[in-house]
Amino acid sequence: MFERPTLIREEVYSHLRDAIVGGEFAPGERLGEVELTARLGVSRTPIREAIQRLTQEGLLENLPGRGARIRVVSAAEARDAYVVRETLDGLAAELAATQHTDTDAQALKTALAALEDAPGSDYREQTRLDLNFHRAIAQAAHNAALLDLSRDLEQRVALIKHQTRTYNAHPQTSQQHHAILKAVLSRDADAARDAARTHVRTFSGLVMGNLEVGSGK
Repeated sequence: MFERPTLIREEVYSHLRDAIVGGEFAPGERLGEVELTARLGVSRTPIREAIQRLTQEGLLENLPGRGARIRVVSAAEARDAYVVRETLDGLAAELAATQHTDTDAQALKTALAALEDAPGSDYREQTRLDLNFHRAIAQAAHNAALLDLSRDLEQRVALIKHQTRTYNAHPQTSQQHHAILKAVLSRDADAARDAARTHVRTFSGLVMGNLEVGSGK
């Protein structure tokens, strides 16, 4: 069976998703089909299909007569996302503490070391590595349903992080990451859950303050 058209659609979708989550486009930036066609060297059909999928997933929004743009997250939406993230990250860390393998442990150490070595001036790279660290915790939980939910939530969190740009280098970031890692590696499920939830609460407060100031509330 000739599968190349399917592969092209998936490749275009994955490329655009990664670019959005990676902060290559600014919040509110318009994504034109013509420009993307020229940039990626493909026809408009896979571009259009990718935009539709990304809109359904909440990474893009369509404006009447103006096309698609990177979705701008409201304070209310961010609040909802962080309420869920606190519970989900807490559960991921709790499960990771009891389910992680030696390979997972090394992956977690490597992910955190890479994050701490990221240049302080490179916000996009910091964000990418921060998401990688939290993704490694979810993977170490070895729960497929949780991993799927974490992936969806990661997209929303990425939009928020690129929109606010306020807290990757916050003094408490490293301390709290190390607390999570220590608890997971010690197989202390309660401490891992509590450390993860504390981390989310700390930074959700910073994010919410930033968004509410920006919206004039």
